[in-house]
Amino acid sequence: MSIDAPVIGDTMLAERFYAATREVKLEEIPVPQPGPGEVLIKVAYCGICHSDLSLIDGNFPARVPVVTQGHEVAGTVVKLGPGVNQWQIGDKVIPSAGRACLKCRNCQRGNFAACLNLNLMAFAYDGGWAEYVVSGAVGCTRVPDNVPLAQAALLADAVSTPFAAVVRTAKVHLGNAVGIWGVGGVGTHLVQLTKLAGGVPIIAVDINDAALERALALGADYAFRSDDPALHDKIVEATGGRMLDVAFDAVGITATARQAVANLDSFGQVITVGMSAQNIDAGSFMEFSLLRKQIKGHLGYQVQDIQILAELLSRGRLDLSGSISAVVPLSEIHRGIEMLEKKIDNPIRILVQP
Repeated sequence: MSIDAPVIGDTMLAERFYAATREVKLEEIPVPQPGPGEVLIKVAYCGICHSDLSLIDGNFPARVPVVTQGHEVAGTVVKLGPGVNQWQIGDKVIPSAGRACLKCRNCQRGNFAACLNLNLMAFAYDGGWAEYVVSGAVGCTRVPDNVPLAQAALLADAVSTPFAAVVRTAKVHLGNAVGIWGVGGVGTHLVQLTKLAGGVPIIAVDINDAALERALALGADYAFRSDDPALHDKIVEATGGRMLDVAFDAVGITATARQAVANLDSFGQVITVGMSAQNIDAGSFMEFSLLRKQIKGHLGYQVQDIQILAELLSRGRLDLSGSISAVVPLSEIHRGIEMLEKKIDNPIRILVQP
């Protein structure tokens, strides 16, 4: 059954980040128009991610002088660009948060998923802290009817990035002993996903007692403070002496990388998911060579990962009902940013609702 096209005004409210001054402003701007192969999406919810904050504070270099931020979007298709026939007005979707450059050597070989110069939504082109956003029709994921759009928005990075870290980079499987350093937004989902993948035991490590309690409630077998002098001994005891097969560093600082490496079994691997400007400096060449330890960097996800997660949500295999810590209206975007910056109420994910 077709749905009549909704009435769309000429302008919309959007957050705008100005790179030169690092200012975040709310402005009325023209509603974008979908080009060939694109759709216009009315944003229902969009997440506030630490990478958004990294652009604001200058840790991520700006790609364009002015951009609308927000890359964790879920919403409804309201207009079709020329040539789009796989979507209909009224479809609920999650847009992919990246566009291949089409110029690098991998793109020229047709390996678009491994683009070397990926253009990211909210960094290289306008994102979802706005009433509407344009997305390529190819790469959008359909939201199942029984999945709330607020939870669907979490899939576009907040859950898909840790999913890809667990399944694709670390290849966690049944029986792997797993440690997770930093159980905030990403780390909390790492706990849930490593449990789903069969990790045992799962050990959460953090300096925040409330975050550790939450990790236990969501599936961690143990929760230890990172500043505990007996941390290593406790991990030895928890794993029966075999140490960790996989350790995720969701913080991304030198201290957490060192702790994670120090608690690996031989042939164990650390997956860095968190990011900072600090150096890894995680141990000696002797340790890595003799015990064959590894460190692997991880970033992002594949588009099909969002579809897998949407099905897991739809079938009740994954529960994200507790992952939405707060919802703020777009008009209060500054408050939402501050809540994440200051970790007010220890959020997993804060959503913006235009």
